Amino acid sequence: MLLETVIGLEIHAELKTNTKIFCSCSTEFGAKPNENTCPICLGIPGTLPVLNEEVVNLAIKAGRAVNCTINNYNKMDRKNYFYPDLTKNYQTSQYDLPMCVNGMVNFTYEGKEVSVRISRIHIEEDAGKLVHLEDEPVSLIDYNRAGVPLVEIVTEPDLRSPGEAAAFMRELKGILEYAEISDCRMEQGSIRCDANISIRTYGQEEYGTKVEIKNINSFREVQKALEKEEKRQKELYQYKEEYKIKQETRRWDAGKGKTLSMRSKEEAHDYRYFPEPDLTPIIIPQEKVDTIEKSLPEMPIEKRARFVKEYGINEKEASIIIGSKVLAGFYEEIVKEGGNPKTASNYILGDLLRLLNANNMEPEYIKISPKNLVDLFKIIEEGKISNTAGKEVFKEMFESNRPVLEIIEEKGLSQISCSDEIEKLVDEVLNNNPKSIEDFKAGKIKAVGFLMGQVMKASKGKANPQVAKQMIEEKLKNK
Repeated sequence: MLLETVIGLEIHAELKTNTKIFCSCSTEFGAKPNENTCPICLGIPGTLPVLNEEVVNLAIKAGRAVNCTINNYNKMDRKNYFYPDLTKNYQTSQYDLPMCVNGMVNFTYEGKEVSVRISRIHIEEDAGKLVHLEDEPVSLIDYNRAGVPLVEIVTEPDLRSPGEAAAFMRELKGILEYAEISDCRMEQGSIRCDANISIRTYGQEEYGTKVEIKNINSFREVQKALEKEEKRQKELYQYKEEYKIKQETRRWDAGKGKTLSMRSKEEAHDYRYFPEPDLTPIIIPQEKVDTIEKSLPEMPIEKRARFVKEYGINEKEASIIIGSKVLAGFYEEIVKEGGNPKTASNYILGDLLRLLNANNMEPEYIKISPKNLVDLFKIIEEGKISNTAGKEVFKEMFESNRPVLEIIEEKGLSQISCSDEIEKLVDEVLNNNPKSIEDFKAGKIKAVGFLMGQVMKASKGKANPQVAKQMIEEKLKNK
């Protein structure tokens, strides 16, 4: 039986505003518990919300960034349910008249063009956060996040594999980041994903029973959670037990590596939506939409194509670099300072990412100045230090951003290019390795590489490799 996976995503992204959606409390992350709260976001009876205009502006920007139509007339609704981290017993959201509809995101996955339709984008308030204490019979509640503005981006079920879903999320994160709609800090929970997955036989038009996986907050975990749920459902199909798949909400347990049932899936009528009586309808002039659309910067898909065309790097390299707005800006600054685009790409994708990962750092914490890095490139190209020494200098620059020459002098890394000095080293190595000379005469070219290694060892890596190799080859020919 040939089975097809069908996936749709609901992404919640915190908007990049200074204050909450309905009050003037700060949206700052990391404040003391319940510090950023007031009677409005705590849901005290008698308080009235006031809609933050910047929330509307950023939602419009998000909509146009993914090619949505903006509804010039929309409204807020009450979504009724009880959770302890939502004091009002309802969430102020949007139901039948969302702000943005009918969008599209295009991206490439494994060499294939993928198009994902965006069903809707609506604005809503976030809930607070439950803090579960280990070995304690109680949980604590931090309401700092209550009232933080969100956009919920809902896709159509157009994704066909967990890998595609993770790739789509990366593409969407890039769009939101480049347009400065959200800071997309997944480790802080500012972008989270609910994934809907079902299985059907190939050629079947109707969808299978849908299962929702809640609150996944990293690309890797999105893919892993969907892969496990895909496997679970496909196995039930293979044993003709697909009737056991129920429409439900499951959670991803990363430690156990499996999805676990939470509750049966609610339908829209379960929430008893009705228009928010404390807020007037939102009327958006078309002129406002046009102005915001014109303010959109170069999007990731455009930047990727430009990097490939202008800088001669391949699409995979460009995709990794533009995956972070900060990294892409850093790369372009290096090129503007006169750095070779390919050399810059190699250093970013190799040494820089390796050091960032080893230190668990985000690109925004890079200390190296683009000018300093270009100075390093030039010194290596001029043969003043070797590539190996260059990597050592780069590591020191990553930690301190000290000037290149200062690091080279302190560590004694200057390359030996003087012919007389190198010749002494070559002669010494040849005298100590008569067997390698015989091997060369017998046609064993690898002998040159061995002798080169001995010269570099004797010079502690400082000998100019081009000069040393040429000298070894000339002397061997004359032996």
